[in-house]
Formats: sequence, structure tokens, C-alpha cells
Amino acid sequence: MLSYRVLIVDDEEEFVETIVKRLKDRGLAAEGVTSGRQALDLMETKDFDVVILDVKMPGMDGIETLRVMKTRRPLTEVIMLTGHGSVDSGIQGLQLGAYNYVMKPVPLDELLEQMNQAYERKLIEEDRKSRDEGEEAAHSH
Repeated sequence: MLSYRVLIVDDEEEFVETIVKRLKDRGLAAEGVTSGRQALDLMETKDFDVVILDVKMPGMDGIETLRVMKTRRPLTEVIMLTGHGSVDSGIQGLQLGAYNYVMKPVPLDELLEQMNQAYERKLIEEDRKSRDEGEEAAHSH
């Protein structure tokens, strides 16, 4: 079973608490916050492999949060959570580098499958990046 660090970002506190508990029950290191600003602050001090990010939040919305996340942590994979009528935002998220988007309410197993795939892509990208850096170092000598 895969084990990785997950950050849940959604302004619905009850949803965050529930999903964090359910992900922990599945053996994942999950944490949750209720705003984009809190997510960015937490990511200053902690690394996460996969972020589940709600599109519609008061203050800093999911799209703006994603934009900043991808600047600071380009290898962190982000799955956007969209509600009914905000599919356009999900597509916009993909254009900004999100791994994928899912419609709320999403069954936990489906979300887990998306998270596992996002994590596997992160591992591949990290491996590719370290190999590229290794080649650059080899060419510079």
C-alpha cells in the first residue's frame, strides 16, 4: 500500500475533518486546513506529496492558491475539487498544472485512486528531475 503526505484544503470544516480521519485510517499522513492562505502557510514548513484543493473558497480561491503552490512547489501534485457548475474552474486548474479535478461529492475510493496516480506521477517527475540534474552535473565537468 502506498503511503504519502496529503493536504486537504476546503472551507467546509466538517468535510475536512471527515476526510482527514478517513485517509489516516487508510494509513496516509493527512492534514487539513480550511483556507488557501492556511495551506500556503503550512506548506512553508511542511512537504506534501498530494494536495486536494477545493476550487470555491472565500478569500483566496482554489485557482489562486494553486497558482502560488505551483510556483513554490512545482512537483507537488494537486487535485482540484469542483462543485456542480464549476467544471470550468477544474479545467482552468489543469491549465495551471493541477494533476486532475474531481466533482464533489466524490466517493473516497475514487479520490484515493486519483491520489495514488498523482503520487506515482510525482515520483516519476522527481526521478526525472534528479536524473536531469545528474546529467547536467556530468556535462559541466
